[in-house]
Amino acid sequence: MSPANLARVFITRRLPQVDELEQLRQIAVVETWSERQPPTYSVLLEKVKSIDGLLCLLTDSIDRQLLEIAPSLKVISQMAVGYDNIDIPAATARGVPVGNTPGVLTNATADLTWALLMAAARRIVEAQSFVRGGQWLTWEPTLLLGADLSGSTLGIVGLGRIGQAVARRARGFDMKILYYSRHRLEPSLEESLGVEYAELKTLLSESDFISLHTALSAETYHLIGDRQFQLMKSSAILINTARGSIVDSQALYQALSTNQIAGAALDVTDPEPIPMDSPLLKLDNVIITPHIGSASYQTRAKMAQMAINNLIAGLEGKRLPHCVNDELYR
Repeated sequence: MSPANLARVFITRRLPQVDELEQLRQIAVVETWSERQPPTYSVLLEKVKSIDGLLCLLTDSIDRQLLEIAPSLKVISQMAVGYDNIDIPAATARGVPVGNTPGVLTNATADLTWALLMAAARRIVEAQSFVRGGQWLTWEPTLLLGADLSGSTLGIVGLGRIGQAVARRARGFDMKILYYSRHRLEPSLEESLGVEYAELKTLLSESDFISLHTALSAETYHLIGDRQFQLMKSSAILINTARGSIVDSQALYQALSTNQIAGAALDVTDPEPIPMDSPLLKLDNVIITPHIGSASYQTRAKMAQMAINNLIAGLEGKRLPHCVNDELYR
């Protein structure tokens, strides 16, 4: 096929090298944004004017204005599970299928959740700084005391795939597991996971660790704010590997700086990346990582494969293997 007859594709970030990239290049002229920082919105506006396929990330704003000036766009493929950065109704109205990469990052994100939970519970980051700063002079009975996991209560907000994976890991620590979700699980699944349903207020007030795994929506924006922190134990630790905006950052700073809660561990922030002048960065009782929930070699490669396969299907006029707005096919 001559280059003139090939589809045109824009990929908004460098991807892991996978075989599917070569398959894509057989049917499309592929342009990849090579800089570490994502393309600006103005760059995206210019690129979409002449492309047939877009492979994007959560950092890219795909709104109605952008879709309206993309006359030849046939498919949007997001390399992520979430898609709150994309105007799905606008894409659907334009007849553009939107793909995502569900399921594959479940275990990697659950693993990171536990890494953060355990690091916060046992104050690992503080302890490393203590050693590197030359403060370790002797063994002390009261030095850097943390929280036990075994026998404690874990509250999970949002019991989808990742929340369930976190719950399965918690059973190995003999934890009591409470969960809150919009839709209660079937009793048989609750029993197999070893979880108990609780209203959010009850979960917040009874949990030693609170882990967020709900999707971002109008209902969950700032779901955890001043009132919710007031319900928590003073020894509670909050873990967020979902979306930064689920937590009110100012309320979190207030809760941490006044010891209203004991600590937090965040893989996501609001805004993201977190500004270097954020007061949260001055606190010792919060761990912040740069949105690395799915950052294992195997998981990121699989995500790239799935995203490219969605893209190829859309370019060829086939049903996307993983489609967000699959009502287009009905």
